[in-house]
Amino acid sequence: MRIGIDLGGTKIEGIAITDNGEERARRRVPTPREDYPATLAAVAGLVAEIEAEVGPAPRIGIGIPGILSPATGLVKNANSTWMIGKPLDRDLADAIGKPTRVENDANCFAISEATDGAAAGAQVVFGVILGTGTGGGVVVNGRAITGRNAIAGEWGHNALPWPDDEERPGPECYCGRRGCVETFLAGPSFARDFRQATGEDVKPAEIAARAEAGNAAAEAALQRYERRLARALAMVVNVLDPDVVVLGGGMSNMIRLYENVPRLWGEWIFSDRVDTALRRNRHGDSSGVRGAAWLWPAEADIGL
Repeated sequence: MRIGIDLGGTKIEGIAITDNGEERARRRVPTPREDYPATLAAVAGLVAEIEAEVGPAPRIGIGIPGILSPATGLVKNANSTWMIGKPLDRDLADAIGKPTRVENDANCFAISEATDGAAAGAQVVFGVILGTGTGGGVVVNGRAITGRNAIAGEWGHNALPWPDDEERPGPECYCGRRGCVETFLAGPSFARDFRQATGEDVKPAEIAARAEAGNAAAEAALQRYERRLARALAMVVNVLDPDVVVLGGGMSNMIRLYENVPRLWGEWIFSDRVDTALRRNRHGDSSGVRGAAWLWPAEADIGL
């Protein structure tokens, strides 16, 4: 039995799955915001509830909206700021009473989709989150590539490549720079682009619905978005050359992306042909927590 925990900023979700991916239990509790000790207790309590239902798991995988710094062993780059600077893996291992493995939530998404999701069987997978922010994870042969600085896959904080004149210098990003991919491709960024063009404050799903109904302004906004996504992913393909790119997050629900973006990205990909597949996620919002459950390889249990 595998247990995975998705430790988010507003909720903590736990899941138990078997080694063949069959779900046996799922629980969710609110995240105690701004309270680190209470967060540890909430995770430990959630694990205990799941184990009471399905039996004990030897190890626990945990996805977080940040990463452990290789330099310090402490959490960095987390939008759940009360975790920053904490030895989360060690504290959770103590609270739960068994080994834990902590990984970035975008990496967990990529692991899930590469294991038994939309990219199952692919050797090199790039998992993309297009939601409130943008994130990415790289998986090779079923394992997440974290990188020397634990920032592998962080494509959202590179500059939008091959910018048009009207895209320079780009919107301000919370990271302190301008023109990051995230400032163009996150859901709120897409809504802001539409608002700047029309003066209307409309959610992304409504913009997509208007485009489908023939609204010219909404269609123009989606075409701008698709062209920007094609350029941003072309940069990734040129560096990583993955077999599959899998999209997750709210923006990934726009089905037209999977036809239009591959039709566009060849203009910027340095190849005579492009065989990379662009796919929608299979597990939806469950990919993060399922990926956390897959963090421990099966061979880790040998000898237990």
